[in-house]
Amino acid sequence: MPNHTVADILRGLEAKTFSSEEITQHYLDAIAKRDENYNSFITVTAEEALSQARAADAARQNGAGGALCGVPIAHKDIFCTEGVRTSCASKMLDNFIAPYSATVVNRLADAGVVTLGKTNLDEFAMGSSNETSFYGAVRNPWNTDCVPGGSSGGSAAAIAAGLAPAATGTDTGGSIRQPAALCGLTGLKPTYGRVSRYGMIAFASSLDQGGPMAKTAEDNALLLQAMAGFDHRDSTSMDIAVPNYVTDLNKDLNGLKIGVPKEYFSEGLDPEIAAAIEASLNEYKKMGAEIKSISLPHTHLAVPCYYIIAPAEASTNLSRFDGVRYGYRCENPKDLDDLYTRTRAEGFGSEVKRRILIGTYALSSGFYDAYYRKAQQIRRLIKQDFDEAFKSVDIIAGPTTPNPAFGLGEKVSDPVTMYLEDIYTIAVNLAGLPAISLPAGFTNGKPIGLQLIGRDFDESTLLAAAHQYQQRSDWHQQAAPGSV
Repeated sequence: MPNHTVADILRGLEAKTFSSEEITQHYLDAIAKRDENYNSFITVTAEEALSQARAADAARQNGAGGALCGVPIAHKDIFCTEGVRTSCASKMLDNFIAPYSATVVNRLADAGVVTLGKTNLDEFAMGSSNETSFYGAVRNPWNTDCVPGGSSGGSAAAIAAGLAPAATGTDTGGSIRQPAALCGLTGLKPTYGRVSRYGMIAFASSLDQGGPMAKTAEDNALLLQAMAGFDHRDSTSMDIAVPNYVTDLNKDLNGLKIGVPKEYFSEGLDPEIAAAIEASLNEYKKMGAEIKSISLPHTHLAVPCYYIIAPAEASTNLSRFDGVRYGYRCENPKDLDDLYTRTRAEGFGSEVKRRILIGTYALSSGFYDAYYRKAQQIRRLIKQDFDEAFKSVDIIAGPTTPNPAFGLGEKVSDPVTMYLEDIYTIAVNLAGLPAISLPAGFTNGKPIGLQLIGRDFDESTLLAAAHQYQQRSDWHQQAAPGSV
């Protein structure tokens, strides 16, 4: 079987070219044979997947089933999945079996998807390279000596390697878009509040957002259609009508105003990535778009602002992992203090500990005003930059990452350099906006990502702009070595 897109699979199932059980078995076989090269899965749910596939085939036979009936996908192992280990790639949750499923998991199940398993990630989604996982680093299918990006690196690698046609991811500071860029995929970070966070284990609650990852914008539209919508169990979920993302893919983009921030093309951007983005913008000109130079003057403050707010929220969210209720517990604690101290010291990895320490310091008495409050004030300025820009443009375009995929181990010992890999994505999360990364070329055989940023709850325009670009280019059709 070829390296299918979600749309291909739906057409094949409808035409009865293959069954859901057959296509599911195809992916399970591929995982069994080749994932040792990539380490993209933590848990493979083969038996459950085949059972779901047979149920999907029966539903189709009876003229029933949801919009994605029979399509196999994978879930990032940060979404609770009832009866399945949900580890967040941490020793702390290595033995945790989720007693319920996240809203995202349930909604996709209601649409008829088949779950292949749970994918690897940076521990508790803290990382930009998928090297902080308790289960080991994930390798990029385009070059297995390189990182796939993070934190949703397992989802990205699985798709790029042909082990799954699509997957869920989460994006706190670029964790869908950055691995999508480094692995040659299309990944969408929806507006904050568009997709329920219920059952998505929290890293930074005001920044986290679940979203889809796949090969094409069309596939992202199909997945987001099932995922999006209000959820009364999530207090941050917005009760706003969900448009038809699939039919909106072909809406007229003639006269679309695209803003290009001058701050995104400064020192530090790989020249070949800059050239690829420029070529993409020229393609949009041919499509009838108007390109306009804009400024986002507080861009340079996004990374330091994020690395105060995100660790502060992480230190609070991760305080629940204390060895008392669930998860890892140290052996033979002497007293309660020893239980807390050794459980957390042994259960968390170094990057998670670093962020807890930073966050606790920033929230502590005497430093709260100097760090956390100031970061929140800067966050408002960053949001105002975007609000001002969107008065004159419809979307904002630029690179997703400053560099292509870098070598495994290359930046592990230099956290600041690692953090700067998210320099173009972090501001979007601070502002709560939607953004998409799509393939836009290659440099030395490594994929390049183009990022499009939209107004609040205007995922439709981003998906349409990405889809129509993909009708005129073939970057998204390129396959990583060994993926088929």
